[in-house]
Parts: sequence; structure tokens; C-alpha cells
Amino acid sequence: MEFCPTCGMLLRYEPPNMGQVARFYCPTCPYFASIESRVKIKRKQKLAKKEIEPIFTLEDMKTGGAETDATCPHCNFGRACFQQIQIRSADEPATTFYFCLNEKCGRMWRED
Repeated sequence: MEFCPTCGMLLRYEPPNMGQVARFYCPTCPYFASIESRVKIKRKQKLAKKEIEPIFTLEDMKTGGAETDATCPHCNFGRACFQQIQIRSADEPATTFYFCLNEKCGRMWRED
């Protein structure tokens, strides 16, 4: 994206027409910039991935979660711990996270 150095508006692209080279032009002022046949990259930006922090850990779920009768979709065990967290806007319902209490399974799932 290129911006007009005069007024700061986003420049628009105009394709080559009748022998005229392609160019960027400003829709609000008379500024224009011709585009060369080869575009040079001015700067490269490497994006660093941030480490995702969990909302809560499995240990939090085991110690702070309340138990309920819920069927695990993976092993069909009938007991699970759960916690409800508001992860969307305030007018949306809370999301319920479940942790299967079957020692062999131990999976986590959620229901909106």
C-alpha cells in the first residue's frame, strides 16, 4: 500500500493506457507516481509468532472445576469437570469447557 505524501490518502492504481505507464494516483489531490517496470522491495518485515497463553491449564480445571454429569464425546464417560468463561462479547453466552474425569481419556472439549 502506498499513501499520498501530500494529503495522506491511499493511492489508487491506474493500469497502463495508450502508451502511458502504470501509475499510482491520489483521488483527492493532483499527486501521481509512475510505476517502474520492476518494483523494488523497500523493506522486509519478519513477523514473530507470539506464544499463546492458555486461558486456564488442566491443573486449574482439575482443582477449580466443578463436577457434573456430562458425556465425553471421545470415550462416552459420564462425569466431567467444567468451567464457564466469557470469551466473546458480553451479549453472547458463556463458553463451557469440560474435562473428562476418565483417567484413560482426560480430554478437554467445549460447548458454546
